[in-house]
Amino acid sequence: MRSKRWIAAAVAAAALAAVPAATAGMMHPTLGARLSGMGEHGVVNLQAHAKTHRLCWKFQLSVMHVLGATVRDAHGMMVARLGHMYRAKGCAMVPKKSLARIESRPGRYRVWVATKGHPGELRGKLHAGMAHM
Repeated sequence: MRSKRWIAAAVAAAALAAVPAATAGMMHPTLGARLSGMGEHGVVNLQAHAKTHRLCWKFQLSVMHVLGATVRDAHGMMVARLGHMYRAKGCAMVPKKSLARIESRPGRYRVWVATKGHPGELRGKLHAGMAHM
């Protein structure tokens, strides 16, 4: 009887030890999105740095008068702001939970780009890997 309990405890401990390794394998530190709207297009590539809670980006846009960019969930709620004002390349601090959620399920999030005339009309769904023009 004692050996059965020991075996059950050992199996449970091994399963719990494997959970963080499996979760870490599903994280996607390199993300990309093809952006479109208003007859314009572009791409953004993101690099997540989990240890420092930073999200870095590089935009390639064909639109002018860009004011800012954000990462939003399926309901349009802002999850991360990509800088205080628009810059084609940069990094920003992002809450740890938000960064983990974006990395683990990038397809649930979109990048929105706001311009003077059309706030949030240029957007695209995130995916694992880089986006190319």
